[in-house]
Amino acid sequence: MIKVGVVGLGWMGRVHLRNYTEMPDVEVVGVVDLDPKAREEVAAQFGVATYATLDELLEHDLDAMSICVPTSLHHEAGLKIIDKKINLIIEKPLAATAAEGEELVKKAAEKGVALMVGHVERFNPAVERVKELIGDDVISIQIERVGPYPPRIQDVGVIKDLGSHDIDLIRYLTGSEYKSIYAVSSTSIGKHEDSALITAEMENGVLANISTNWVTPYKGRKIHVACESKYIEANLITQEVKEYSAFSTYDKSYSVREWPLMFREPVKEELTQFLTALRNGTPVPITGEDGLEVLKVFERIFACAC
Repeated sequence: MIKVGVVGLGWMGRVHLRNYTEMPDVEVVGVVDLDPKAREEVAAQFGVATYATLDELLEHDLDAMSICVPTSLHHEAGLKIIDKKINLIIEKPLAATAAEGEELVKKAAEKGVALMVGHVERFNPAVERVKELIGDDVISIQIERVGPYPPRIQDVGVIKDLGSHDIDLIRYLTGSEYKSIYAVSSTSIGKHEDSALITAEMENGVLANISTNWVTPYKGRKIHVACESKYIEANLITQEVKEYSAFSTYDKSYSVREWPLMFREPVKEELTQFLTALRNGTPVPITGEDGLEVLKVFERIFACAC
């Protein structure tokens, strides 16, 4: 039996909690949130013990914890949990700054603690299919991730919130690091940027483009991959993937193949693989170092964004 806890009962924290309660051989020791109403709601819904502070929960025996608080609090909460030698998964991004991320990674290594970062889109079946389909002839990757403004997110802008998914996905899909990166952004609603265009070249020569904003009235999550031999497009919301053949100049045509996928909840798969790694003593699928690389890219973006 793995004993777990959840810190933060916002939307994502409740998703983690629900999934943990549905898993065999997992015991939810307790959850933490400052809001008494949130604590009352989850206690009634899931029958779990609730605490107002992290220190109270850390008095109990725990094997693993999920950190689902705002990004600005990841560093403080993470260090406390690591000091107790408790394995943890931190929702993306790893921390607010690269310096904070480096401290978390270093401390986890010193304490022998497994640190995973919740870049959940890697567990989307559509992303997994795209990863399988692309070869070594990738030319470019374009990702669109847009949606309406989320009032619940006040501590970071759209680059660190939505953009973090795709900065990680491009590293994952290309198997390469960022060689050069440039971005422009604007602010029209909140105090942080809510629209951004990010363009990059990877070390292996693949070109990448990310369009992300909080000013679109609907959610859009799409990936387009151009290869020399094919073209791939994926809808991450509907989990649909299409593969287009190269254009034939002989008969002026191309073929389209739709890849059927079994719909799966990415967070459930993410947490399952996290706990499986703990049980087996194997590396977690998305390491603290992976999360740190994303933070380093943030700093390069904000150094040039205007």
